[in-house]
Amino acid sequence: MRDSHPQALFDVLEESLAKTSSPLLTIQRTANAINRLNKAVKGLLPSELKPMCRVANYRNSILIIEVANASWMTRLNYEKLNLLSALRGSILPSLSSIDIRINPTLMRKKTENSSLNNQTVKNMQTRNERRISAETAKHLLRLAENSSKDLKQRLERLAALAGESTSTTNRKD
Repeated sequence: MRDSHPQALFDVLEESLAKTSSPLLTIQRTANAINRLNKAVKGLLPSELKPMCRVANYRNSILIIEVANASWMTRLNYEKLNLLSALRGSILPSLSSIDIRINPTLMRKKTENSSLNNQTVKNMQTRNERRISAETAKHLLRLAENSSKDLKQRLERLAALAGESTSTTNRKD
């Protein structure tokens, strides 16, 4: 009779891949190993470094760690020797070195996930809105009088924005 109870997809894939030696199995095992290594490395790092770095790969006895920017790379370089000796002692005895690379997407993900940073960005955008004064609008109109047709239209449109926000969302081109 058929085994009809529900099974987790991960278990089904693991079972079917264990029977074959497919490239998918190799990729899955490598990804699982990198995830476990990432958790171990983050457990050894100071708390401020944890969200700013991740293990990207391990090949030829070299651990590749990605960081968000150059300042975090410098900070991680200070921890590199301690991290290397801790990993050699507990997890990777064959580890020869650690290569640190910059991946700016880590910073973007960190900023997107932080509601505090999102609020800060919104506040900065509202503070940085530029406005055209009435005096500047008068000067633009005077300049438009002696300009070519295309430039005249653009200067007049710009002068019409006096007192309004000049952000791109308010423009009607």
